[in-house]
Amino acid sequence: MGTIAENIISNHVGKGAKANDIVVCPVDFMMSQDGTTPLTIRAFKDMQGKKVARPDRYAIVIDHNAPSPMESVSNLHKQMREFAKEQGSILYDVGEGVCHVLVPENGYALPGSVIIGADSHTTTYGALNAFATGVGSTDMAAALISGRTWFKVPQTIKLDYHGKLPKGTFSKDIALRMCGRLTANGATYKALEITGEAIEALSAEARMTISNMAVETGAKVGLMNADRKVLDYVAPRAKYPFQGVSADADAKYEQVVREDISKLGPQVACPPDVDNVVPIEKVLGKHIDQVFIGTCTNGRIEDLRIAASILDGRRAHKDLRLIVAPASRAVMQEAMECGVLQKLVKAGAAVTTPSCGPCVGTCGGIPSDNEVVLSTANRNFKGRMGNTKADVYLASPATAAYSAIKGCVSDPREVL
Repeated sequence: MGTIAENIISNHVGKGAKANDIVVCPVDFMMSQDGTTPLTIRAFKDMQGKKVARPDRYAIVIDHNAPSPMESVSNLHKQMREFAKEQGSILYDVGEGVCHVLVPENGYALPGSVIIGADSHTTTYGALNAFATGVGSTDMAAALISGRTWFKVPQTIKLDYHGKLPKGTFSKDIALRMCGRLTANGATYKALEITGEAIEALSAEARMTISNMAVETGAKVGLMNADRKVLDYVAPRAKYPFQGVSADADAKYEQVVREDISKLGPQVACPPDVDNVVPIEKVLGKHIDQVFIGTCTNGRIEDLRIAASILDGRRAHKDLRLIVAPASRAVMQEAMECGVLQKLVKAGAAVTTPSCGPCVGTCGGIPSDNEVVLSTANRNFKGRMGNTKADVYLASPATAAYSAIKGCVSDPREVL
């Protein structure tokens, strides 16, 4: 009678685990990035750690400040490279891409697995049926030494999205609607189990957008079922055996939320909170100075294809900047080979290194005072993109692309 979260943890600890139980759980894969790895290394050494228990199941990713914008960051990157070499762990260096795109791309996010990452958006892999969650650097260091971590088994909120997604509305709009309805703290330390025919109709990549933003409701994980689309995505990539996990028919949920999305239109999150979500009609015509398309939320090839289909043969408005960051080297290469990148560049996009830089405000597109940015990212609090005096709105790649053409927040249904 378990939920997906309860059943995955039960499988790992070898006994029935129910909501609110405290368990020590084996971990299948671990990841940290350049904002958290130096702290993890320090904690590892403070704990007298000598060897990473499973170096082939630990990835270090240089993506938040990539390429390095300053000397101090370069020195931290050097420390990370040396630690990876010393331990024999996986290293994704500058230009390889964003951690939450690389882990699924390279076959480490697998159905039924337990994954921890020293980054909050590790919830992304829940779209592939993995119990995946962010942890602090100290917990990460302890898990590197022991191969295990502790959890309080979360209670589960089931989200059932039914109906057919209308034209011009995408998985990002479902994700924003989810944040607006649950609020930024409405699912704190809960598992979200995200189901329904609307989810089943989405590609595996599109589903990752929703699980990525599960943490924006406070959720511990954002889990989906391992259906045929998920299996088709992971099977060719899988680095080790896996087994999908489903909820039992009599699973007990703290809450069940059902929503018909057949009339859902494009959504926009207004500053300064991710749950300040409104239908696009409420902000149509809002002047924007910069459009950013990318991030672990919406920088995959599917997202770039959508943006390019709208920008093809058109130009970004002369009074704004359009910045595009493919989420990985593989995404950039595919975008080059299929002509998507050429369409974006011809439309006036400045294409940057695959990285998190513009999203977190470390490099590659920091707005100036009082500017307005429309972004496909997952957060819009003050200072998120590097300037506390700028405003950030969140939307889908389609909304971002069409708004880039018009110079203001615009409805992509006008051209789709």
